[in-house]
Amino acid sequence: MKNYGVWLGAAAIIAGVGLHVPDYVMAAPDHFMMAGMAMGTPMSIGMSLIIGGLAVAGWSLISYGRAQKIEGAVSAADRFAAIDGAKLSRAHVVLAVLLTVGLVVDTMKPASLGFVLPGMREEYGLSTAIVATFPLTALFGTVVGSLIWGYVADVIGRRSTIVFSSLLYVGTSICGFMPAFEWNLVMCFIMGASAGGMLPTVYALMSESVPSRYRGWLLVLQSGLGATLGYLVASGAAAALVPLLSWRFLWVLNFPTGLLLLVLCVWIPESPRFLLSIGRNAEAERVMRTYGIQLVSGVPGMKTAPAPVTPLVRRSFAGKIGGLLVPRYRWRTVAVLLYGLGWGLVNWGFVTFLPTFLAGSGMAASAPSMIFTASLLTVPATGLAAFLYARWSSRWSIIVYAMATVVVLALFVVLRPEQWPTAGPLTAMLTVLLIGAGGMIAMLSPYAAEIYPTALRGTGSGLVAAASKAGGLAGPLIVAASPSLTTLALAGLVPVALAAFAIWRTGIETAARPLVEAVDPVPATD
Repeated sequence: MKNYGVWLGAAAIIAGVGLHVPDYVMAAPDHFMMAGMAMGTPMSIGMSLIIGGLAVAGWSLISYGRAQKIEGAVSAADRFAAIDGAKLSRAHVVLAVLLTVGLVVDTMKPASLGFVLPGMREEYGLSTAIVATFPLTALFGTVVGSLIWGYVADVIGRRSTIVFSSLLYVGTSICGFMPAFEWNLVMCFIMGASAGGMLPTVYALMSESVPSRYRGWLLVLQSGLGATLGYLVASGAAAALVPLLSWRFLWVLNFPTGLLLLVLCVWIPESPRFLLSIGRNAEAERVMRTYGIQLVSGVPGMKTAPAPVTPLVRRSFAGKIGGLLVPRYRWRTVAVLLYGLGWGLVNWGFVTFLPTFLAGSGMAASAPSMIFTASLLTVPATGLAAFLYARWSSRWSIIVYAMATVVVLALFVVLRPEQWPTAGPLTAMLTVLLIGAGGMIAMLSPYAAEIYPTALRGTGSGLVAAASKAGGLAGPLIVAASPSLTTLALAGLVPVALAAFAIWRTGIETAARPLVEAVDPVPATD
């Protein structure tokens, strides 16, 4: 994409970040303590360059997307069928690797929150209650980002949205240079917004580019590896760099990782299904040729025939949300939203606060080793989830992992194992819980990307991602209102159980099936 405004904006953002570096270097003798430091002229100019660069790049990407000819209903059933029925090519593998790197970088950002809080609290002299607003601000940013960028991906394209998220990563690296906690909150919100938008966009692009019979296991494996490797990289960077360069450098890492993603975007093509859905047929066919796809009439070996092609859905945000609530998709949307909310409550509520409650019950010494052992055992379980999702049933795999999580949470409520004198049964239950929750999140985003048509896929995936982050926001609030492990277990159990029931009743099978493309008419909203 020869969009020179993007590169002009990127140059301004890079220069703006560079103007913040001298003050950071000058703080090296004091172990990079910058609290209370005056924000000088170079930093002020740098912030203006970053804001201006983002505006220029963003407007260029929006103009590029809107400048394309929109043809209304696109007769592209054979082209969609060719994408679904193609062989897995080297270009598909390269795309999967590049987007997995994007997921690792994306996961690093929220995973770093826990590692910066101790140093931030000490440097700014903050209370626990005040410093807790930092991760809450970041999580709120991911909710907003998931909603906005998922929608934007349906309007200007998947690749363009990834490009802009990468630029936001680069710009928000100045969070590591901020001399006041309030500025850190602002930058952290923007960082969260960029991270929240990357995930649903990546899965929309992957699901629309990979052949049907390979799509399920690739997406679930990618999801699990992205989350696992992202946390490992964040924890490794914290262990290696924080003692030398302070907590601030974990945010400065946004600069090289954002640049890495920006460079990788050169080799990431736009989704061919998205291009077809907005009438850019010639460009779509060029992308299809890079994957070795030849246009044919009908695709042998598919379990079902290609669905009718989507008519163009309205471009406003209200129009996209309305598309997710038409009769065909209404209950699917409710089911995956419950699923995301339930996982967020389990992960950010129950699992996150479990060590605190174990410490209160006298298991402080054994809690880290129990959680580490359980976490290790979840790694091979990601491969099992990918196999079951793709080879057995996507729908039933989602239900099984959800019910495993429900059963363990119910046992925590009834048996209260955190109060037992031995750690063995608790470790076993925690392992099953982490496997269940890990499988849930590994399958949630791929499934959300598969149950909506191309015109709604980004918005739907973003809405589901926002629900999972909203569960994360609710976890700390529940702890504050009713500090009990039983309460947290029930708070996660109920929505997960309801989600499993809803998917059983209304969910569709997606394993090795063509992506859906039919959509009911949406009432006029714009």
